[in-house]
Amino acid sequence: MPGAADGGAGGAGMKLQIVPLELRDLNALVARLHRHHKPVHGHRFSIGVKCGDSLVGGASIGRPVARLTNASEVVEVTRLVTDGTKNACSMLYATAARIAKEMGYKKIQTFILESEPGTSLRAAGWAMDGVSGGGSWTRTSRPNRRQDQPMGRKQRWARVL
Repeated sequence: MPGAADGGAGGAGMKLQIVPLELRDLNALVARLHRHHKPVHGHRFSIGVKCGDSLVGGASIGRPVARLTNASEVVEVTRLVTDGTKNACSMLYATAARIAKEMGYKKIQTFILESEPGTSLRAAGWAMDGVSGGGSWTRTSRPNRRQDQPMGRKQRWARVL
């Protein structure tokens, strides 16, 4: 069945299924499950993954956060969260890339903490594309940017579509 894989949270034999998500539903998941980020303000689209009748994860795909990245060619996974269900992360990353390609984007990217292994990204066919410098986004020309998220270096992962 397309978009299905064996899941872990719902017991043996339960299938994972991708579903569309409204931004409010994705943000409720982020608020409940994400370790270090808050809900997002906007998106291009969001998807979820269900195991049986339970929503076990979701992803928000939006415009790139870095202002010099071409937003007409590149989209970014700005949030991805699961409850730990096996294969849910890699299924969300793979599906996000497939949808972005169908929408005409040339590349999809995301950033993860430097300490994270990227296992789900690798499983979904993504490749590490560099490391960001980290630090604060607040500048004299851009005061009052959010300071409530990790400020360290991040790995950039991408998939050419």
